[in-house]
Amino acid sequence: MFKVVSCRGPGEMIVGPTQALFMDEISTGLDSSTTFSIVNSLRQSAKILEYTILVSLLQPAPETFNLFDDIILLSEGQVVYHGPRDQVLPFFESCGFRCPDRKGIADFLQEVKIFSLRASIHYYT
Repeated sequence: MFKVVSCRGPGEMIVGPTQALFMDEISTGLDSSTTFSIVNSLRQSAKILEYTILVSLLQPAPETFNLFDDIILLSEGQVVYHGPRDQVLPFFESCGFRCPDRKGIADFLQEVKIFSLRASIHYYT
């Protein structure tokens, strides 16, 4: 059991032990370097303390995206992809969506999720 206590300013703090942490849009108002530092710290904490963190981010920078183990891609409330980060491109390639060489994966996923609900693809879970 844990309790999230609101602090003065944009931050929040966790009081007590936890097995799961849910964070929504933690990058709002932050630059990509700060977002990377926060996600990297969260990742290290999760590995050491053996807990799960679910974070929603809109189009993270490539270096931040690469910190994630698993990806859940939603579109209009539907799960389009749920699985390992390193399998997301092969999955969409098997559905006919290829990421251009110079495009970041997160940017590509933002675009492809719009088309994926219209196409008849099988969701990866």
